[in-house]
Amino acid sequence: MQFFDTHAHIGLIYDDPIDQLRVVQDARRAGVTRIISICNSLRDFEQRYADFKSIPQVFHAVGISPSEVMNPGNDWVQVVEKSLKLPNVVALGETGLDYYKKFGSKNAQIELFITQLEIANKMDVPVIIHNRNAGKDILEILSHRMPSCGAVFHCYSENLSYAKSALDYNVYFSFAGNLTYRSTRDLHETAMYLPVDRILVESEAPFMVPAEFRNKRNVPSYITSTVKFLADLRDMDYEEMVDQLWKNSCRFFKLPE
Repeated sequence: MQFFDTHAHIGLIYDDPIDQLRVVQDARRAGVTRIISICNSLRDFEQRYADFKSIPQVFHAVGISPSEVMNPGNDWVQVVEKSLKLPNVVALGETGLDYYKKFGSKNAQIELFITQLEIANKMDVPVIIHNRNAGKDILEILSHRMPSCGAVFHCYSENLSYAKSALDYNVYFSFAGNLTYRSTRDLHETAMYLPVDRILVESEAPFMVPAEFRNKRNVPSYITSTVKFLADLRDMDYEEMVDQLWKNSCRFFKLPE
C-alpha cells in the first residue's frame, strides 16, 4: 500500500535539516511514498526546496499564505512563476483567506488570493486553499476565478452544507488528523457524504495530530491513522480506501500512479 500526504509543513516539524530528513525516511517506512511540502513564504520555500530537491519522495507547492500578506516579498509574482517551473513543484499554495487572525485587511488578502489564482491558471497548476472564517468569500471568488486545474480545500473544516455548494466547482476536499476527533461531528458527516473520488488526506504536520497520537508532534507517518478512520467512517475496505486516495492525489497533482 502507498500513502500520499498531500500537505505537510516539513520545515516546521524540527529545526534541524537532519531531523527533517529522518521524518521523511520514517514516513517512507510507514508507506508514505509521496509528500507535498508546504511553506507559507517564499523564503521558507527556497530553503525547503534546497533541502529536499534530491529526494524523489518529496514534492513541493509554492505560494504566499494569508499570513504573509503584508510582506509577500520583492517581485513575488515573478518568483512564484519561476519557482513553479522547477522540477517536482506541482502546485501553488498554500494561499487563500484567513479572517480569524486578521492578517492585514480583507481587501489585501483578497487581492493576494486572486492574483495567485490567476498565476495558477496561467501556469496550469492546481491550487491549495487555506480557509479560516472566510468560506463565503472564497466560494464567491472561485465562482469567477477557478483555475483550470482546480483546487483543494486543505484541512477541510466547513460543514456539509458548504461542501455541497463547493461540489459545483472543480475542487477536492482534504482531511487532516482532526477528522479523527470525537468532537468534529460535522467533519464526520461531510466525509461520509462526499464523493470518494473528491477526497484527499493530509498530515498537516506538525499540526492536527490524529487522536491516536494526541500530545505528540504530528509527522507524515501518522497519516495512516487518519486513512483508517476515514475507511471505517465510510464502511469501506481499508486497502480499497488507500488505493482510492492514492489515485485521487495523483490525479489532482498530475503525477503518475
